[in-house]
Amino acid sequence: MDQKTLAEKAGVSLPTIQRMEASLGNVRGVVDTLTKIINALDAAGVELIGENTPSYGSGRGVRLKTPSSDQG
Repeated sequence: MDQKTLAEKAGVSLPTIQRMEASLGNVRGVVDTLTKIINALDAAGVELIGENTPSYGSGRGVRLKTPSSDQG
């Protein structure tokens, strides 16, 4: 998903996405904005993995969810 599509799906501005992607270290932003972006990524099948969340790799990151049978 490109930045423009993510911004549209999350209901935030393109510059907001660009600023977040360009930030070094932890991404900062208004909680409501971060929640919208996380929800848009989740709806697209992207799972965010927290720093202390068990995963098959090490550390935090992202992975694509396994599509469920009801997601035509």
